Amino acid sequence: MQFNRNFLRRVSIAAASLLVIQGALAVEPFTVKDIRVEGLQRAEAGTIFASLPVRVGDIYSDEKAAASIKALFGLGLFKDVRIEVNADVLVVIVEERPTIAEMDFVGAKEFDKDVLKKALVQIGLADGRPFDKALVDRAEQELKRQYINRSMYASEVITTVTPVDRNRVNLSFAVVEGEPAKISDIRIVGTKAFSESTLRGLFDLDTGGWLSWYTKSDRYARAKLNADLEALRSYYLARGYLEFKVESTQVAISPNKQDIGITINVSEGDQFVVSSVKLAGNFLGREDEFRSLVAIQAGQPYNADQIAVTNKAFTDHFGNFGYAFSRIEPRTVIDRTTNRVEVTLQADPSRRVYVRRINVAGNDRTRDEVIRREFRQLEASWYDGEKIKLSRNRVDRLGYFKEVTMDTAEVPGSFDQVDLTVTVSEKPTGSISLGAGISSADGFGLTFGFRQDNAFGSGNSLGIELNTSKQNRTLVFNTTNPYFTEDGVSRTIDVYQRNTKPYVDINSYAIETTGGSVRFGVPFTEFDTVYFGLGIDQTTVVAGTLLPVVYQDFANRFGFTSNAVPLTVGWGRDTRDSALVPTMGKVIKSSAEWSVAGELKYVRATASYQHYVPVTNKITGAFNAELSVGSGTGDTPYPIFKNFYSGGLGSVRGFEQGSLTTGPQRDLGLTSTGGTKKVNFNAELLSPLPGGGKDRTLRVYAFMDAGGLYGPDEAIQFSDMRSSYGVGISWISPVGPLRLAFAKPIHQFENDRIQSLQFQIGSSF
Repeated sequence: MQFNRNFLRRVSIAAASLLVIQGALAVEPFTVKDIRVEGLQRAEAGTIFASLPVRVGDIYSDEKAAASIKALFGLGLFKDVRIEVNADVLVVIVEERPTIAEMDFVGAKEFDKDVLKKALVQIGLADGRPFDKALVDRAEQELKRQYINRSMYASEVITTVTPVDRNRVNLSFAVVEGEPAKISDIRIVGTKAFSESTLRGLFDLDTGGWLSWYTKSDRYARAKLNADLEALRSYYLARGYLEFKVESTQVAISPNKQDIGITINVSEGDQFVVSSVKLAGNFLGREDEFRSLVAIQAGQPYNADQIAVTNKAFTDHFGNFGYAFSRIEPRTVIDRTTNRVEVTLQADPSRRVYVRRINVAGNDRTRDEVIRREFRQLEASWYDGEKIKLSRNRVDRLGYFKEVTMDTAEVPGSFDQVDLTVTVSEKPTGSISLGAGISSADGFGLTFGFRQDNAFGSGNSLGIELNTSKQNRTLVFNTTNPYFTEDGVSRTIDVYQRNTKPYVDINSYAIETTGGSVRFGVPFTEFDTVYFGLGIDQTTVVAGTLLPVVYQDFANRFGFTSNAVPLTVGWGRDTRDSALVPTMGKVIKSSAEWSVAGELKYVRATASYQHYVPVTNKITGAFNAELSVGSGTGDTPYPIFKNFYSGGLGSVRGFEQGSLTTGPQRDLGLTSTGGTKKVNFNAELLSPLPGGGKDRTLRVYAFMDAGGLYGPDEAIQFSDMRSSYGVGISWISPVGPLRLAFAKPIHQFENDRIQSLQFQIGSSF
C-alpha cells in the first residue's frame, strides 16, 4: 500500500507539471512574429524580454518553451508562469509573487532591530523584495542562530504573514527570547603540573562574577572557547611542555537550556629543558648581532613565547637591511631520555626588496598628505624595517586614529618589489561643550567650548572657548599648524581675553587679562623639537570690594594696569609608540618664559618627564614628574597673576581642582591664589577593561599622586606635599573623552578641600 501511495503521488506531480506547460509544449515549430506579456503589476516587461531565450523572428519550439518557463521561474518573481500561442504570437502570462511591504520584530530586546534586519538581508529577505516562504523559513533559522550566538538557546521565533493591498505582505517575527544560558561549570581534566584554578584563570570564559553583566564572560561561545584553549596551549608551551595537547572538549547543556557545563581533557606530557641554542643558515655575516637578539636561554625550560620573541627580533633585524620576506624556522631535537631539547634557528633572508608604492586606507576624513608626511620610509627606496616602524609610530602619535596597522604585499610579477599599505581607524578628534544658566545674582550665562585636533582632516588644530557669565567672562582662540613649513616647522597662535570676578557682589574686584602669542616648533631629530615664540599680555586689576591685600600691594607699586612681553623657548622629546594609548616610550618637556619688556619682569619655567613601561602584555606602568618655578627679575616681584595652581585631575587627584594652598595660605585658612613653585608626581598602572576585548580606548587604572605648592619664600619640602591614591576609568567614548577618578587622600591638611570623585567629559562630533 505504501508503494502504491508513493507511486500515485509521483504520477500526480508529473501530471500537474504537464498541465503547467501544456500550452507551451507539443506545438509545431514556427517563426515568432510578436511577444506579449500579461499579468505584470510591479515587474518591468523589459525584465521578461531580457530573460526569455526566444526573440521576435526566432523559431519557436518545445525546447524553447521549456527553457523560457525555466528562465522566468528562475527570476524568483513569479508564483506561476504560462506561455500560450495565439497564431504566431507568444503570450507570456505571469502571476507575481507578493512583495514584502514591511518587516517587524516583536519581543526582540537583546538585539537592535536594525541588526536583525541586516542579518536577514544576507539571506535575501528585505523590504521591497519578493515574498518566498522558503526564505522565511531560513529567516527563522537565522534569527535563532543570532540568539544562540548570545547563549540564548531557549529562544523561539514565530512568523506571521499578513496580506495587504497591492499584492504585498507584512512579515512579523515574534521573538520569545527567554533567559540566556550561563556557564555553570568548567572542568579541566588531566592536569598535574598546575592547579585547575590557575588554568581557569587564563580563560575569558568563566562561571560568572561581579562584572559578568558587562563582560558576559559566563555566556558560552565556540569562538571564545577556542581562544581559551589556545591560551591554555600557549601557557604550557611557554613552560616547557612541548608535547601538551587538548585531547577533547565536551559542552553539555541542561534540559531546561539554562546551564552549560564545559569539560576539557588534556595531556600534559613531560617538561623539557633547553640544552643549547644554535644558529644555522644565512645571517648576512652578522651572526654576533643576531645572537645578541636571542631570548632563549640554555638550561631553562623551553619557552614558546621566547621563541616567538626571538623570531620577531630576527625578522625585524633582517628588515633593517631590506629583507622583507626573511624566514626563521625553529627546529627542535628532543631527547626524551633526558627531557632536554636542542633548538636550532634556521634563517633564510630570502631576497632584498624595495618599496614600489605606499597606500593609505581607512582615512575617510583625514587627508592622505596628513598621514604621508609622517612617513620616513619613502617610495622607490630600499625596504627599511626600522623606518617603517618609525613611520607607523609617528602616524599613531598624531592621536587621530584608534588603530594604525602596516601591511606588506609582494608586487605580482616582480621579484624585488613590495607595496606597503597603512590602514587607519579614525576616531572623533573634536570636542564640543555647551551650557547655559540663569540666576538672580549672576544673570544669564552661556558657556561654549570647541576643539578640533584634526580640523577638516587637515591635521591642524582649532580651539575656541567662550563664557558669558558675569563672574567668568572668557574668550579664547587658538590654532596650531603642525606643518607650517614643508620641513615640519609648526606654528601655534593664541589669542585670549579673560575677565574674572571671584565674588557675585556687583562691586567686587575683577581681574582682566588680554593677550596673544605666536610660537614655532622646529624639529631637530625624529623625536626632538625646539620651540620658541613671542607674546604680549596686559593685566588690569579692577578695584572693588574684597580686593586681596596682595593685589592691592601689587597695584600700588606697578599700577592697576600692567603689561608684559614674554619670550618663550622650550624643548620636547617624544618616543611614545602611541599618542592615544601609549604602552612604552618617554615624553620629556621643558619650557621657559621670560618677560623682557613692560611693567612685569619675570621668569617662569616648567619641566616634566613621563615614562611608559609595558609591565605585561596588557598592563602598562606610567610615571610622571613635573616641576614648575617662577621668579621676578631685577627688583620686580613675581606677578601673582602668573602663579601656578595644583589639585584635581592632572595633578593631585582627590583634592578640588586648583585648590591646593601654600604654607601661609593654609595656615590662615585662605582660598588658594596659587604659588610660585609647584611639584607633582604621578604613578599609574593601566589595563584594558576586563572583557573589553581589543578596545584600546577603554582602560581602568590604579594610581598614586603626590604634589605640593609653595610661595616665593618657601623651600620645597616633601612633608608639605599632599598625596592620594585611588582607581579610575579612562575612555575615549562616543560622546567625548572621559576620565573619571575615585581618590582617597593619604596626606592632607585641615583646611584642604577634598573631592573624592572627579571626572572630565566632552562631547564629540
